[in-house]
Amino acid sequence: MDITDIATPDFVEVDVGKRLGKIRAIFERENPRGIVVTEDGDYVGVIGEKQLVRSRMEDDTKASVVMKSAPRIDRHEDVREVARMLVEGDVKVAPVFEGEKLYGIVASDAILEAVIDSLDAISVDDIYTEDVVSVGEKSHVGQAINKLREHGISRLPVVDEDSGKLAGIVTTHDLVEFVVRDDSRQGRGDRRGDLDRMLDLPVYDLMSSPVVTTTPAESVDEAVERMFENDISGLVVTADDQLIQGIVTKTDVLRALTFTEEESMDVQITNVSLLETLSRQEIVESITTVVDKYQQMQVFHAHVRFHEHKEKLRGTPLIQCQIRLRTSHGQVAGSGEGYGAEHAFHVALDKLERNVLEMKGLNADEKYRGQLIRKLGEL
Repeated sequence: MDITDIATPDFVEVDVGKRLGKIRAIFERENPRGIVVTEDGDYVGVIGEKQLVRSRMEDDTKASVVMKSAPRIDRHEDVREVARMLVEGDVKVAPVFEGEKLYGIVASDAILEAVIDSLDAISVDDIYTEDVVSVGEKSHVGQAINKLREHGISRLPVVDEDSGKLAGIVTTHDLVEFVVRDDSRQGRGDRRGDLDRMLDLPVYDLMSSPVVTTTPAESVDEAVERMFENDISGLVVTADDQLIQGIVTKTDVLRALTFTEEESMDVQITNVSLLETLSRQEIVESITTVVDKYQQMQVFHAHVRFHEHKEKLRGTPLIQCQIRLRTSHGQVAGSGEGYGAEHAFHVALDKLERNVLEMKGLNADEKYRGQLIRKLGEL
């Protein structure tokens, strides 16, 4: 399946020098699917609708400040490859070309809408992220912002600090809207311009509740349908007792479209632009070397995610790397930090190797225990 019928010519093209005030007016008037930014007629970046609407930047800010770099996509490209390109580029919208001519754009939501009927074959349990970063409802807004930045994520489940159960959720969009509407919001004293006081407010004051959730057993098509119905990008995965088990997002679903059952391992890299001295081939070979130490484990998909922190050492940024494998024995992951993507990757790879070997040891122990029990049963 290709994106011929998924791509749309419904977009706005603006110059890099266009002011955001005028771009917002165009969006309100025409409601296009996205914006393509050009310079002297050549494509240079994109601006997503939500990114534009929720931006707190002044109307005089130029489009070049807000735009993001996105991959050029051929109109007849396979939908799986397009999903990979969007995830690796960390964008929701990308330009579509027909030859050398700009045809339009393709959006991640449009891809999900087109393939939703085929997503009933996999469950949330196959794709959700288990290690969740959360925040207590009594934590300060400033602490929530720091967690979002530190981990490079867009949502934080909020937990009741007494029971540990899910109480709400706070997202980057909630925080932006909270700051933007501060100019007109009164309530509990006038906080106009008092940023420090805002950051000291408890997360409870702006979290959304109740939370839209899913369960590991639910099919992915049902989960995506719920995201569309509620105009959200992710669901908290919970058990019957409302304890948090993980998070599943639209990006996870896009990533699932690239899963293969072939013998060669499918590898996906998020924020591939951070790679400098490290190549995709080196990443694949390194992960394969680790996996080969556990011959019984078949890896269906590997996801390597890089996130850049503001801290630097002699001009080299501090990078966080997370490696997650979807295998025949469940999920296994490793993470680490280092200065530069190559250093961070190898720290994460060492952690992954320890976890793979630990999984191997646990399974060996289980096998031994089973043999022992059977022998005892024969006595």
